[in-house]
Amino acid sequence: MLFLLYLCLRITTVSLSTPLPMKINSFITIVSFIVLVSCVQHKKMTKTSEHQFTNKLINETSPYLLQHAHNPVNWYPWGQEALDKAKKENKLIIISVGYAACHWCHVMEHESFEDVEVANFMNENFVAIKVDREERPDIDQIYMDAVQLITGSGGWPLNCIALPDGRPIYGGTYFPKNQWLDVLTKISDFVKTNPEKTERQAKQLTNGIQANELNLLSTKQKDVSMADLNLIFENWKTSIDSENGGYKGAPKFPLPVGYQFLLHYNFLNPNSEALEAVTLTLDKMANGGIYDQIGGGFSRYATDERWNIPHFEKMLYDNSQLVSLYVAAYKHTKNENYKTIITETLDFIQRELTSEDGGFYASLDADSDGEEGKYYVWSQQEIQQILGDDAKLILDYYNIEANGNWENGINILFKTETDTTIAERYKYSVNELKTLVSKAKKQLLAERETRIKPALDDKIITSWNALMLKAYVDAYTIFDNKAYLDAALKAANFINTNVRSSDDRLSRSYKNSKATINGFLDDYAFTIEAFIALYQSTFDEKWLESAKKLTDYVIEHFFDPESSMFYYTSDIDQKLIVRKMEISDNVMPASNSQMAKNLFVLGQYYYDSDYVARSRQMLNTVKENTIKGGPYYSNWDILMSWFISPPYSVVILGDDFESKRHALNAQYYPNVFLSGGNKEGQLALLENKLIPGQTTIYVCQNNSCKYPVTDVNEAMKQLLVN
Repeated sequence: MLFLLYLCLRITTVSLSTPLPMKINSFITIVSFIVLVSCVQHKKMTKTSEHQFTNKLINETSPYLLQHAHNPVNWYPWGQEALDKAKKENKLIIISVGYAACHWCHVMEHESFEDVEVANFMNENFVAIKVDREERPDIDQIYMDAVQLITGSGGWPLNCIALPDGRPIYGGTYFPKNQWLDVLTKISDFVKTNPEKTERQAKQLTNGIQANELNLLSTKQKDVSMADLNLIFENWKTSIDSENGGYKGAPKFPLPVGYQFLLHYNFLNPNSEALEAVTLTLDKMANGGIYDQIGGGFSRYATDERWNIPHFEKMLYDNSQLVSLYVAAYKHTKNENYKTIITETLDFIQRELTSEDGGFYASLDADSDGEEGKYYVWSQQEIQQILGDDAKLILDYYNIEANGNWENGINILFKTETDTTIAERYKYSVNELKTLVSKAKKQLLAERETRIKPALDDKIITSWNALMLKAYVDAYTIFDNKAYLDAALKAANFINTNVRSSDDRLSRSYKNSKATINGFLDDYAFTIEAFIALYQSTFDEKWLESAKKLTDYVIEHFFDPESSMFYYTSDIDQKLIVRKMEISDNVMPASNSQMAKNLFVLGQYYYDSDYVARSRQMLNTVKENTIKGGPYYSNWDILMSWFISPPYSVVILGDDFESKRHALNAQYYPNVFLSGGNKEGQLALLENKLIPGQTTIYVCQNNSCKYPVTDVNEAMKQLLVN
């Protein structure tokens, strides 16, 4: 069985975990967990000449790989050179995966990979490969699955030991030095003395990795109805924390796409429970320590159930999705606090994570000056010294205590009372209170800027950039702030100029003016989504045409006709031991769920029945899993709602199209696809709809349009707003 090595070795996992959907295969049934631990990035590497050791990682661009470039371990990047060396010398491979903001990755580096004794043993007996999981999620997926099959959990650092052909035989996460040496010694001995058992272990693990959710699924046509969505929500409710928001227990991860579905569900079927689950979560996150109360932006997750104690790293993909979520919620509820969260988070993105040429950097570390969260926390005395007479109010407002509300006498800033309650206590109006708080925040931010900042991972990941691009577009739709549209357009041009080739192939990563690694399915899926959103907010058809070209590229190079799904890697990528598919949604929507939505939307714009049929077939394949999958199939659930209640195609044609488009965009219409301009353009749905001298709105559904109107309010009536 898979545990033949596990029985003689003890695994230490020191990370927090969040559940993933259940994976069942003929070999093993487990509940998989992804462990997201973070964070610390070492200081920038100095010149090679200043270091005793230099390995093959020195020529890489990944900040994470460069952090290990001067280890005494003879690290290789993933590639043919390392794999050929392992086969030629018949050595086991160590595949060690992490990322620049991963705290426990660097703990293990310091304890083991910087240790000459450990390095010598690794160099003599293994071929050691370092992998940045953000650059190579395809490799991470495979060996994470292996570790999850062995241990029932996983996380980073991920350390997997494989045969020379890449098939895994053993793995774990963080190992202290002595345990790591013990593991390596025992595995080396075991492989030498038990070749048949080793081969059996490798075969079983590889077969387990190859099996995935699709083994349980059917591609037969399935009916979908509102009853399905109702059942999905009923099953979902049991996991919702009705007191603190989010999902029950700790740690708490945002999982934004889940709340996008709940908003959509509430729109189709007004359900107070669904809307309350969303607003409670967004309110608690906005008031909690997971949100940077001084500088804006969200941390990766909260370690407690109240959202107050963050794991301080800030990731681009979290913040982009949360901006889009708060925009949707603001449209739906008109809660002005959400506007503040959106604008402050975008200010943070512009200030901390935006490159000069319009791309967006990957992340900020949690640690600074050698301590987790040091950049973000405060003592009561510091606040008093900086704010003077205004300190008392701010101490109360953010729950700052003399002995600290976290540890070692320091405080994390979070809110537990409403502005109204605090304003009444201090005999201010709410507006006066907000003015005073805003002034104090500026003072504290200025002081914080003088501290040693968290390290920046300055690589640019295409899929994450696309999510951020869309976030700016979403913000533009509600606030009509041209700066937001300009940022989105600059990011789109960055993608087209730097990571998109003439044949529509995307690259995964960009750094130091160099695009590297062939793009994965999520890079295409989110870029397509972003370009569609750009069209919907500009009516410039080049963005829609780009989305279609990228979609056709995906169909040509990623599609699996047997399952109707798309592989995560293209047919021109280097072959790994398994070619995986990404099906279930998690911290980001699954690349397959997003491609299915893209196909549906483009099918509406281009009257392309093949696109729609492909989308429907993909939904058929996962339909049974959506019922009990909760947030892990929420993007699929949104797609299901479109097949249940066909969306509207709204055409706006005429010289005054921009103001009418903005008026409609400012409303929460998750089932409306906008098009138009001051001319008919190339889209078939715009043909013969331009009326000279007036701006006309057509509300269409199922290729049939209602009577044209010129007033936005009349168009809204035709949309049958709930």
